[in-house]
Amino acid sequence: MTDTRIQKKGDSFEQDQFLTILSREDALARFEAALFPRAIASEGRSLADALGQALATDIVSLIDVPPFDRSNVDGFALRSADLALAGEATPIRFVLNDEIIACGTAPVQIVSSGTATSIATGGPVPRGADAIAMVEHTQPVGERAIEIRRTASPGQFVSYAGSDIARGETLLRAGTVIGSREIGMLAACGIAEVSVARRPRVAVISTGDELVQPGLPLRPAAIYDTNGAIVTAAIRENGGEPVFLGAIPDVESELEATMREALDSCDMLVLSGGTSKGTGDVSHRIIARLGEPGIVAHGIALKPGKPLCLAVCDGKPVVILPGFPTSAMFTFHDMIVPVLRRMASLPSRADAKVAAKVPVRIASEIGRTEFVMVSLVEGADGLIAYPSGKGSGAITSFAQADGFLRINALANQISAGTETEVTLFTPHVRVPDLVIVGSHCTGLDLVTAPLARASLAVRSISIGSLGGLAAARRGECDLAPIHLLDEATETYNAPFLVDGLELIPGWRRMQGIVFRADDTRFEGMNAQEAVRAALADPTCIMVNRNQGAGTRILIDRLLGAARPDGYWNQPRSHNAVAAAVAQKRADWGMTIAPVAHAARLGFIPLAEEHYDFALVTARKQRPAVQAFLASLASDESRVALTRAGFRPA
Repeated sequence: MTDTRIQKKGDSFEQDQFLTILSREDALARFEAALFPRAIASEGRSLADALGQALATDIVSLIDVPPFDRSNVDGFALRSADLALAGEATPIRFVLNDEIIACGTAPVQIVSSGTATSIATGGPVPRGADAIAMVEHTQPVGERAIEIRRTASPGQFVSYAGSDIARGETLLRAGTVIGSREIGMLAACGIAEVSVARRPRVAVISTGDELVQPGLPLRPAAIYDTNGAIVTAAIRENGGEPVFLGAIPDVESELEATMREALDSCDMLVLSGGTSKGTGDVSHRIIARLGEPGIVAHGIALKPGKPLCLAVCDGKPVVILPGFPTSAMFTFHDMIVPVLRRMASLPSRADAKVAAKVPVRIASEIGRTEFVMVSLVEGADGLIAYPSGKGSGAITSFAQADGFLRINALANQISAGTETEVTLFTPHVRVPDLVIVGSHCTGLDLVTAPLARASLAVRSISIGSLGGLAAARRGECDLAPIHLLDEATETYNAPFLVDGLELIPGWRRMQGIVFRADDTRFEGMNAQEAVRAALADPTCIMVNRNQGAGTRILIDRLLGAARPDGYWNQPRSHNAVAAAVAQKRADWGMTIAPVAHAARLGFIPLAEEHYDFALVTARKQRPAVQAFLASLASDESRVALTRAGFRPA
């Protein structure tokens, strides 16, 4: 446990950091101790409305099921003793009674010795009969008689009253989660309504001046509120009834009024944002005024998720999730879902787990349990778990990952090649049909679209050209998109191949210098002149690319030994470079023409690079690989690439 209170004061700035950093286990224990035991509220629900809820009481059947002896087959009801001497050479003749017993028809005539009554599957067995002969085992004799050449035992093809469910039998126990099978049992017993644990009403509030609700225009420096939607959905998935109250700005009086209203009408309150104790984060201060005991944990040794705040206000749980979506969802599923499901009287989640090998070293911070999202692909010796490097603010990292692995708080890394356990986000993982690892390009989405329409699962993992080549050499992917320039030969991609890999031409992309269209410093220049002008201006800030990217090689060739301001700002995509320039966080960088034009930026062509594919030869004949190659060569893809600003090879 670490005490790390920090205060910084200035004219209008004061920020105190986390008070006591607790382990995950200690924080959860404190939270649950302040909440439980507690009474579980119940309510009556019709069968149709009770799906997914837990029974509040035991259910006892008031009738027998079936309520009468019934036939299991189409055939004839008769006395088994009449067939004691039946055989192939000694058929027994039965006279048919003048009645046909269908489902829902109560029999009238008695079956006496030597007679039989026609009966349908599910029909009530008539008085006097104790067995059913299948219609397939009988032979008509005239209009009103049949012959049977095989014996029958008493009870043959008969379901007796109460053989499925007996009157007074306990059907389902309290706590049973009602699914379609349980609804079938209840309906069979004539039960139309059951008492279930009431879904906890959970108020959801997003906080922050920067939030805009989806569907509204996005103002400068604002972001869409993703946490509100995703937390609301996760609450419903785990037995709660979410009540979304919108996004509230960081105005203490307004936020406090909304929080009090939420606690008055709901069983639980979940906020996102406002946990880090920054200048605009006020939620944790308000909690201290909402009820006892108040905050029980603020600051958890988790990554992502350190700022999580857990509180109980007069018996109601209050949770402030971190603002970044991935942090919010990890902490919600790991720390809040167990409490929510317990309040809903639901069993703990049973997460599926698989073993997988980590292909690269994953660094970690000692002292914090770290969760790392991973994407799973099939390797030569089993599953491979590729870590997502998008960070806790990324939405797609959570949505596109298959699961996560856990790094112990006492470990500072997971070494490359380590076999580890991956907890899946869904009960089953579908290994993708096609695995593409390397440099990403928007053109790749155009080529793989036909595969998706053909129900082929494509997994694209963006780790740069060099990372993709390494994955291809290890046999962890089918294709590695690359755009690497060999300075010695001035040739793209081919010099970087090794045995077992072959080059598949893709398309050509124009790389160049990007700048704001109204920036006159770059007017009328070629790429080399533009870079010289930027280096000569100390106020001109660049944005670079990550190491291992083909674009980085071009940039470094232009810069030589120079390391201008912004050089160490190294985003991993062309779009991030364009955004940095468009938003005036940088003045110039290098990206591809389609991205520059989409962002309405100025563009100075430098070189047409080759975006090709290193194909693992041993995997070439796989159906998904053949489908990709066919799509790449198709007129449809070539037209789409051309329209997007690329030049097909």
